[in-house]
Amino acid sequence: MARHLRARQPRAHWVLLVAVLVAVAGLLTVQAVMNGGLGAEGASPNGTANNVPAAAREGGAVIDPRGDTPVTVGPKDKMLALTFDDGPDPEWTPKILETLARHNVRATFFITGASAAKHPGLVEEIILRGHEVGHHTTTHTDLRTAGESRTWMELRATDLALAWTANRTTALVRPPYAATPESVDDLAWQSARRLGADGRLVVLSDLDSQDWRKPGVDAIVANSTPRDDRGAILLMHDAGGDRSETVAALDRLIPDLHARGWTIGTVSTTTGLQDSGAVPGLLAQLGGLLLVGIVQLAEFVAGSLEVVLIAATAVAALRTLLVLLTTGMHVRRVRGKRLRPVRYPVTVLVPAYNEAKGIEATLRSILRSRHPLEVIVIDDGSTDATARVVRDLALPRVRLIRQANAGKAAALNTGVAAARTELIVMVDGDTVLEEDAVATLAAHFADPTIGAVSGNAKVGNRGGVLGRWQHIEYVIGFNLDRRMYDVLQCMPTVPGAIGAFRRSAVLEVGGVGEDTLAEDTDLTMALERDGWRVIYAEGAVAWTEAPATLGQLWKQRYRWCYGTLQAVWKHRRAVIEPGQSGKLGRRGLPYLLLFQVLLPVLAPIVDVAAVFGLLAGDAKTTVLTWLGFLLMQAIPAVIAFRLDGERLGPLWALPLQQFVYRQLMYLVVIQSLATAVSGVRLPWHKLERRGQHLAFVGQDSEHRH
Repeated sequence: MARHLRARQPRAHWVLLVAVLVAVAGLLTVQAVMNGGLGAEGASPNGTANNVPAAAREGGAVIDPRGDTPVTVGPKDKMLALTFDDGPDPEWTPKILETLARHNVRATFFITGASAAKHPGLVEEIILRGHEVGHHTTTHTDLRTAGESRTWMELRATDLALAWTANRTTALVRPPYAATPESVDDLAWQSARRLGADGRLVVLSDLDSQDWRKPGVDAIVANSTPRDDRGAILLMHDAGGDRSETVAALDRLIPDLHARGWTIGTVSTTTGLQDSGAVPGLLAQLGGLLLVGIVQLAEFVAGSLEVVLIAATAVAALRTLLVLLTTGMHVRRVRGKRLRPVRYPVTVLVPAYNEAKGIEATLRSILRSRHPLEVIVIDDGSTDATARVVRDLALPRVRLIRQANAGKAAALNTGVAAARTELIVMVDGDTVLEEDAVATLAAHFADPTIGAVSGNAKVGNRGGVLGRWQHIEYVIGFNLDRRMYDVLQCMPTVPGAIGAFRRSAVLEVGGVGEDTLAEDTDLTMALERDGWRVIYAEGAVAWTEAPATLGQLWKQRYRWCYGTLQAVWKHRRAVIEPGQSGKLGRRGLPYLLLFQVLLPVLAPIVDVAAVFGLLAGDAKTTVLTWLGFLLMQAIPAVIAFRLDGERLGPLWALPLQQFVYRQLMYLVVIQSLATAVSGVRLPWHKLERRGQHLAFVGQDSEHRH
């Protein structure tokens, strides 16, 4: 059956991915709004009070703005309404509650809807201890400039939060940034009228403890002590920062006031208000449950993303350190070891399917080698002129074998069976070898423990942004990652573009596996599981043609990623096996799964969080984090380019890899996972060859030498 047919690819996961990303963005929006980071407004300066009724500015601190003429009321003489704003807070609210319980005092807590939704248990505790709750908006926004719609949303969200957490509603509202009645200006009065139209009572204060300034316990006590016997509403805070001074001040203030005959209580009890709260209906409670659930989930998602980002940063930093350390070890080892030329004859296998445009250049580059060799071209049922080109060239030491289309692995097995030498080199039909590549590969087999050697594949068609991106990726991958794999003895892949093998070792493991799409990875892992060492020879250079379009790149990487997943699953038992197999299983496979599967799968969510942080969060931190990741890529990239004798010019495209290219790579991983999970058999994806790399190979070889 032909191996170049198309199969139906799973698509439902894209809907799931979009849904997840939209949900994450929505939850991050909720979290930002609830934390005052999106849409919240700070305090606006006081303005004129030309339109404020005298009764509102000169009466008690509780204003009823529901009628045409405002009605005000305040605590009775020698009665103090103790109030706390901005909570509940998981650290300070419980301490304040304990202090109040110790002195047998009740107070009114003006709660923000966001804090209530985050800490529903604290609101319940406030109610169980006999205290009163009031509104302090949802996000602590200044209602003077909020407008009708924003005011309505702030009130309704807090209503819902209190309906579920406190099982009651309240008419008491303390607008954020509000002070004494004398401070009410025209904007504040307009806001009060909006609250009155919604059936609310505005609660201001007569005394401001100034505890939010952290002036010291003595100052807080002095600010909170009435100057005469007139009743007063005292403003304190149980959230918004360190409230240790507030707690200490309460332990002095309450006994002092009691000793002077003062009664301390809630706003309702000290002013004689009636019907300031009620039990909410079932619908309101269910709405509150939904709101609290969403806020809790948003907090969890935001917290989890923060942990993921920290972990990803740490892992990336450790990976960079590991790669650089092992690269240094590999460079020192290679420089201290001189390879002796060997004359073992070599058979070069060239599996070819529709390679008419580049096969001549491939064959002529191989035959320029200074090492004794024979070339076998296995035409895998090409539908173009590949076989005719090879036949018409009539090159010496080149054999042509034709077979019905069966796939690259089958073509390689045909070549292995036909080879007459112990050493075989496998190259792709679009690969151009440098003159000493075969000799360099062969020299490493003087060590009898080596079963395969990976060459150094380089991108020939590196023009344009896409070509530069792939050029950068290849140079870094071959000059750093493969050096690391070599040092750790867990090489996962000898690339199909250029790699050498012991023919007997290949036959021992059953030949090239035909049950995965990453036959090179499968064969490499099989050799290591059989006890053979696989190393990297940076001096064995081959030039390959990289995909010229995003569509072709997608097909290539899709096949690579899917095939790698197949190979990892096939050789999963290496994790528990001893020797060389265990090194692959306990070093190479986890590394592949972490950096080529797990992190790419999480990358879309991280990107959404980064974009959100840039637009609606801490943009400075987001940019610095991105620059940090870029630096961790740039330093190894410069080292890799220097080691490979490459010009640094193309690295200007490195920052651009974070856009489009990076996203394409992780979407490929997601598609591959979905294909693997769905059980779809992915066919071979043949790339369109254009021969664009051939013109570049000669001139760059001259530059490097």
